[in-house]
Amino acid sequence: METRFTILLVEIGVLIVIQIAVLIGILTAVKKSTNKMNALAEDVHRRTAPILDAANSFVQTTRPQVEGIVSNLAYTAETLKSQAEKLDTTVSDIMDRTRLQVVRADELVSRTLDRVETTTEVVHHTVISPVRQLAGVLQGLSTGFNVFFGRRQQRESGNGVGVPGDEMFI
Repeated sequence: METRFTILLVEIGVLIVIQIAVLIGILTAVKKSTNKMNALAEDVHRRTAPILDAANSFVQTTRPQVEGIVSNLAYTAETLKSQAEKLDTTVSDIMDRTRLQVVRADELVSRTLDRVETTTEVVHHTVISPVRQLAGVLQGLSTGFNVFFGRRQQRESGNGVGVPGDEMFI
């Protein structure tokens, strides 16, 4: 049993040595990997530092200009809004006034047409009707004179024959 115990101790010792060797190998690989990562990080830092410095410098230089632009844009937007409101008010006022003028013009045209119609009726009754009546009377007198003097001329000429249809004239 003692030999078995000794063999077991020897086996444990060998396994511990193997474990130590594996851990040393892992440690060495981790150190190499760390060194490579540090070198890579240093290279990245070396290459990007000037870019970051330039970008930072650019941002610092342009920051007041960008702030000015943003401020101007805000002022411009506010001014445009104010002008749009004024324009809306003006257009609404113009539309209201235009509507009022259209209503007035419509009323004026309606009144004028009514007056023209009334005037036409008055002229017709006071001027045209009497003129027609007078024209009819004059036409009748003219026809009467023509018939009267026409018969006399026919009698004097010796025909003695009346104009056809003269009998019908009263």
